[in-house]
Amino acid sequence: MLKRKAYRALKAWKRFKTKQALLVDGARQVGKTFLVREFGQANYDHVVELNLLENVRAREALASAGDTAELFLRLSAFSDQPLVPGKTLIFLDEVQACPNVLTMIKFLCERQDYDYILSGSMLGVEMRNVRSVPVGYLMTETMYPLDFEEFTWAAGVGDDVWNEVRRAFEDGTPVDDYVHRRLLQLFHGYLVCGGMPDAVQTYFATDDIQRTRALQGGIVQMYRNDISQYAGDRARTVKRIFDLIPSELNNQNKRFVVKDIEGQSRIDRYDNDFLWLADANVALPVYNVDKPRYPLMLAMSSTKFKLFLADVGLLTYECGLDVVRSLLTDRTDINYGSIYENAVAQELTARRHRLFFFKNRSIGELDFLIEHQGRVVPIEVKSGKSYKRHSALSNALRTPNYGIERAIVLGETNVETEGPVRYLPIYMTGLLESGRRSLGEER
Repeated sequence: MLKRKAYRALKAWKRFKTKQALLVDGARQVGKTFLVREFGQANYDHVVELNLLENVRAREALASAGDTAELFLRLSAFSDQPLVPGKTLIFLDEVQACPNVLTMIKFLCERQDYDYILSGSMLGVEMRNVRSVPVGYLMTETMYPLDFEEFTWAAGVGDDVWNEVRRAFEDGTPVDDYVHRRLLQLFHGYLVCGGMPDAVQTYFATDDIQRTRALQGGIVQMYRNDISQYAGDRARTVKRIFDLIPSELNNQNKRFVVKDIEGQSRIDRYDNDFLWLADANVALPVYNVDKPRYPLMLAMSSTKFKLFLADVGLLTYECGLDVVRSLLTDRTDINYGSIYENAVAQELTARRHRLFFFKNRSIGELDFLIEHQGRVVPIEVKSGKSYKRHSALSNALRTPNYGIERAIVLGETNVETEGPVRYLPIYMTGLLESGRRSLGEER
């Protein structure tokens, strides 16, 4: 059984909610259903679960309910558990198959006699068809693939190790050498396996890369099938973009330009084929800014962006078995730049950072830009030994009107400081939490 941080969010919802249902969204196969089941079994006497994608009769019955009384009557008709007020969780899974349930949940919550959790995988795409989402009656928790810390928990790494890592991060001191080497080794495994729960469990239970890759291949095909099912007449273009992500990340520019695919630069949130993948939680967009100045949203260009896959293991799968072999043998003479950057994008997104990058001829390219305490913090990602070569970062720090006071380099290094540049081991990416008092600056 995998330990997930999202479990804390479910417990907090149960403790602090008044009349709100909980909506758990995220990409397919990130572990939403399993986590809700585990939570329900541990915290309720009775759990009623309806999968609205698989149970066609239940879906049709709920979709055609005329009022709240009729809706609850039909829910009870499909229940295989007694409905005991105050002791029952009603779990509606795959609600994208019946999005009007989101509209009606308000009226069920007003009764305040049962708790409701809803879950779905394509809600960012499908929710635009919902008449209205009830404000004040629905809390949302987005789940992601396992982050690196969760991955190490699956490997048996305990909290004492991560407490040591956090102390080093906060104090600006090197991590114990043995711990450092162990976490770097596990990080290379994470780049291969990624954070999809089934892949992680297989990876550690069997030590069989071929079986892990077979699961990853199945997930990639599932995503392609979802595009065919949900993207409508745009499916061909969306699928083409999805298939191009690995090669685009591997080229020198590492970015999509809207007009390169569409022949135009106009973007509409739900008509744009690039953002369909982001709304489906399949891809992670990183937006270009004209200048690396705070606030970044005002400088954002919506027609140029990088697209990373939602799970780094799926990117490595697409790169082929030779890359897997090299990562697992800790070869440092190969450029894994796009794979490392995908892992960083994944970790930062899970920490609620909005992601940006910057590139021009005079400065160079800054891999990521995040905001912290009213300042822009550039992040350079290095996969090789030459992690202290970062001309773009140095150029940005020397540009007075950017207002950049410090920068972070993530790579195969221990904690180190040289002037305004903080060198952090790549496995510390997850400690760069949005809203955190410190981003590892020396005290």
